[in-house]
Amino acid sequence: MKKAILFASVVLVALGAPAMAQTATTETTTTQTTTTTTVPAEVRTYVTGQEATSVSIDGDVVVGEALPETVTITPIPDNAEYGYAVVNNKRVVINPTTRTVIEVVE
Repeated sequence: MKKAILFASVVLVALGAPAMAQTATTETTTTQTTTTTTVPAEVRTYVTGQEATSVSIDGDVVVGEALPETVTITPIPDNAEYGYAVVNNKRVVINPTTRTVIEVVE
């Protein structure tokens, strides 16, 4: 009888050990979607022809990044989809709804 109990104990321990040794691996994949907006030529022409004072911000002006609330966005007449500002001495076309830089006009 003792042998049967000992055997059963050994079997249970042997079967339980692999379950304890298992590890779970989780893999996460992140996908970034980039939307490209083509700024109409008349918007670029308007932006380059306007007198504006440059506003300084920390860091670089980067396409796809939102500008801080301290930057005043000037709307472009007859084209509500776009606004502009001069930031760090660079003229930028901006989405006025999201404050995102669409293009740096050279």
